[in-house]
Amino acid sequence: MDNETINIQKKKKDINLKEVFDLLKKRAWLVIAITILFTSAGYLYNSFNNTPIYQTSTRVIIGVDSEYMKTLMVMITDPLIMDKVKEELQLSQTSEELAEQIEVARIEDSQVVQISVRDSDSAQAVEIANTTATAFKSEIADILDFKEVQLLSSADENHQAINGGQHKIVIISFIFGAITGLGLIFLLDSLDGTIRKESELELVLGVPVIGSISNVNKKKFVKRRRQREINVRGETADIK
Repeated sequence: MDNETINIQKKKKDINLKEVFDLLKKRAWLVIAITILFTSAGYLYNSFNNTPIYQTSTRVIIGVDSEYMKTLMVMITDPLIMDKVKEELQLSQTSEELAEQIEVARIEDSQVVQISVRDSDSAQAVEIANTTATAFKSEIADILDFKEVQLLSSADENHQAINGGQHKIVIISFIFGAITGLGLIFLLDSLDGTIRKESELELVLGVPVIGSISNVNKKKFVKRRRQREINVRGETADIK
């Protein structure tokens, strides 16, 4: 490949890049508008459909062997315990709904049991967790005369939502809007049949172009025409 061919290809590449840049510059408003529209829609959807959920946990030690551990763990979310928690905290949800917010898990094979609570209110999650542990210890002692339950650690308020990926929807909407906007302007350009270059005209007509007319601004054209008329009238007056 000779140098002349390389220069021609490089020139064509530069021209194509310039055309793309000019197209993006010309219709940048469309990309911006569509991006704002999609981002706003994502933000509104996120605001109305995603409620932040907070989680906290407390731990208790149940001094019993593995044979009875599962039984006592089940009793933590029993309606009897849940009713006590509801009454003390004056909660509006039912005992079943409250139990669904609570997860009880044994820490490996130890006697430590973790009581985790999820709630849309971080402070209320702490109250439910600590009250559940206290109510469990008290009721088990009264019902089964079992006093081998000790509070190991209290729940602390966690201000970080566990469903913190809420902003992902807004970010995805922004990216999708930008891509859609870019795709749309290239689609509109491909559907536009306007001839912009002499090479395109030569391809359509099959004959070489011998000249071109630059864009004419209507206001400037009228102004120049009036100026010429004034000049002609002035010259006519001088002749007389």
